[in-house]
Amino acid sequence: MESSEKPKSSVRFLIELIEIVLIAFALSWVLRTYVIEARKIPTGSMLPTIQLEDRVIVDKFFFKRFDHISPGDIIVFHPPPSAHATDDYIKRVVGLAGDTVEIKNNKTYVNGQPLYEPYLFETTMNDFSMTVVPNDYVFVMGDNRNNSADSREWGFLPVENITGRTLFRYWPIDQIGALAR
Repeated sequence: MESSEKPKSSVRFLIELIEIVLIAFALSWVLRTYVIEARKIPTGSMLPTIQLEDRVIVDKFFFKRFDHISPGDIIVFHPPPSAHATDDYIKRVVGLAGDTVEIKNNKTYVNGQPLYEPYLFETTMNDFSMTVVPNDYVFVMGDNRNNSADSREWGFLPVENITGRTLFRYWPIDQIGALAR
């Protein structure tokens, strides 16, 4: 009797193990796809705020349902076709729908007011003519303005392309915390 119970308990254990693994996989896929995601930063376009190879946590759920995008937010998004890129970008929101954005004399202006930007890597070298952000779009730029492909190059970003907003940096450990706004 003992020998027949052993194979049943081994099979039952194996089935339960497979169920646990499948449920864990499904939950992690749902969380990563729709709720929260860890991201590794592949470029230096957000220097010095986010370093190359830093890792950040991105909120993909709560900001869409309970909050809104604000100027200064660092977002992750699918670039528009005019960017000729396939990988997601990470940039800072500078202007919202209805805002005027202009860069002159190394300074960014939103709605005619100079933008306070202590997070910039260096002053912006090129001017950008005043433009109005259309409805359902945002204007984004990297903090490393002179080395960033952003709205100045490929145009406005459709709000529907935004996949998430960064919550905080979790790697490297000595840099854990919220990102500069």
